[in-house]
Amino acid sequence: MLFGVPRKTKWIFLLFLVIVFTQTLALAGPPFRTDDPEPVEYKHWEFYTFSQGTHVKGDTAGTLPGFEINYGALPETQLHVIAPFAFDKETGSDTQSGYGDTELGIKYRFVKENEQGWQPQIGIFPMLELSTGNSDKGLGTGHNREFLPLWLQKSYGPWTTYGGGGYWINPGEGNKDYWFFGWTVMRKITDKLNLGGEIFYQTADIAGGVASTGFNLGGTYDFTESHHLLFSVGRGIQNVTTTNEFSYYIGYQLTF
Repeated sequence: MLFGVPRKTKWIFLLFLVIVFTQTLALAGPPFRTDDPEPVEYKHWEFYTFSQGTHVKGDTAGTLPGFEINYGALPETQLHVIAPFAFDKETGSDTQSGYGDTELGIKYRFVKENEQGWQPQIGIFPMLELSTGNSDKGLGTGHNREFLPLWLQKSYGPWTTYGGGGYWINPGEGNKDYWFFGWTVMRKITDKLNLGGEIFYQTADIAGGVASTGFNLGGTYDFTESHHLLFSVGRGIQNVTTTNEFSYYIGYQLTF
């Protein structure tokens, strides 16, 4: 253990940092779990409507629909909110649905990318998840949670690579705080189409739980400068039956 962080987690994090500064090839956030440090431009907006879900053995849960709004409130600073309508379907039981946990956040970029050199852009994106969903129906966690991440991004021609990670403060009986790390590589295929993938790792979030590693493949398609389609599919590669047998994201984004 190092400062309370398992050695395995420490080395995975160091590997991500190595990738940042040595990657010579290769959107952020949606349609992936990994985010980036780039805020919405000052006085500009992003609006998403989306569905996402994850299936594990005996249960499927997710959001349908969800609404996300991002606003460039100040230079280098973005305000963020997600209002989800959640669902949960256990095998042999009726589907539960209703309003889920609300997500609030502030993204701040404090280092800009040096396009002629190695320096990536760097930012923070602290988030608060409010327990507005009914946890008895599987529609929320039952406790407020906080996420404290650091994100990095670098572009090379048609390639963009970004990622990082952070610490989740996860109160509640039987819960434990945990780490999340992720890395994404994207490539511009045409003027309208971007494709890529991510790999992510998360330590156990409950006492006696297991860590999870997974991946997603997806991309974005720009119908116009303002209208965009986002999509991804993936699954776990560690402790799959209890963490992620299949996952998806599909959404529409409006930018202005």
